[in-house]
Amino acid sequence: MWALFTFLVVGFIAGLIARMFVSESGVKGCMPTTLLGVVGSFVGGFLGYVIFDKDLADGGLQTAGLFGSIVGAIIALLAYRKFATGRA
Repeated sequence: MWALFTFLVVGFIAGLIARMFVSESGVKGCMPTTLLGVVGSFVGGFLGYVIFDKDLADGGLQTAGLFGSIVGAIIALLAYRKFATGRA
């Protein structure tokens, strides 16, 4: 249960930071921001595994994972903005 709570809090923080970096993101509210961050965590985790060969067996909460979550959230937000509104 604690891992799920941590996952959601980190997702929310990553979503907030991504919204801060991408102007006029189109995502408003706590739930969409958390969902954005969680999707970003998956994207960042996948990229971290592909690029650095790191996975959950190396530890669940890593500094690189936090940065990966933020980068993944920014990528997810840009993709959402491109496909939802038709602009880049």
